[in-house]
Amino acid sequence: MKQFRNILYVIEADTETEAAISRAVLLAENNQAELTVIDVMAPIDASFTSPSNASDPAELQAAMIAERREILTSLMVPYRKDCTIHVDVLLGKLFMETIRHVVNHSFDLVIKSAENPDWRDRLFGSNDMHLLRKCPCPVWLMKPGEKARYDDIVAAIDFNADRPETLEEPLTKQILKTASSLALANSAILHVMHVWDAPHAGYVGIWANDRRGAEQAFTEGVYASHMNAMNRLKQLLPTWIGQQAYDYIVPRFHAFQGAPEKMKMIPAMAVQLQADLVVMGTVARAGITGWLIGNTAEATLDRLSCSVLAVKPSNFTSPIVFD
Repeated sequence: MKQFRNILYVIEADTETEAAISRAVLLAENNQAELTVIDVMAPIDASFTSPSNASDPAELQAAMIAERREILTSLMVPYRKDCTIHVDVLLGKLFMETIRHVVNHSFDLVIKSAENPDWRDRLFGSNDMHLLRKCPCPVWLMKPGEKARYDDIVAAIDFNADRPETLEEPLTKQILKTASSLALANSAILHVMHVWDAPHAGYVGIWANDRRGAEQAFTEGVYASHMNAMNRLKQLLPTWIGQQAYDYIVPRFHAFQGAPEKMKMIPAMAVQLQADLVVMGTVARAGITGWLIGNTAEATLDRLSCSVLAVKPSNFTSPIVFD
């Protein structure tokens, strides 16, 4: 189950890298993919003057780039026997140059260690959120202290139980195929998680003689429709990933009842399932190209305490346009 062909790993200062690089190399090896490792440096201001006046800003910048490229090359030496690795050093803002590199070189996955700013209790920092919102390919943010192998992987999916065709939407397939591939590679447990709700239950009993009974019957009906859809998904998944892979990972299916803003339940359920990684979709809001689905998805990503792999729809267009 090879999902990726061209992987980009982004190194960032002050973030833990060793475990994440090892995982990126292993992923490239398992997928027979090429791996590029980049570092993004801030450009030296043209007005900068060296204290020794030994070189002008352009020469100093070139020397710094050469030194950093040499460091990256040395860092990759132990891994080159496992896969093809390229290194590069770019100038500019990290998220902008990363997205530019993705666009120019057709990468199909970005991997990066997650930022963990000291001033707020969140796993993802500003560069991370920019990439999650705007990068046209999937983005895998790895938490500090990444395990060598995952034990539990969660695929968070959403569908409309009243419209069975939504089970087969391309984004749902991509989430499940990606999560299944990683579960297979890690010999991990795959949890397929869906959060459902019955927001209108409070209204159906207004004119009923037995209000509580009517509300309960309505909620049970909604639950049954979602479970029917989950059972249908169990039948579809082997056709997407192959019966042999399905039998090996034996996915576990979970349907949790949640509030109307149900995506906010994902972090809590990820903790309950002891997830090492959550694979989830980020979809475009109507009328806003290249944006996450409002504050709910943003809050979900912000509250996750495990690594996350955010998958974009195939028609996603980055809001950043380069010359």
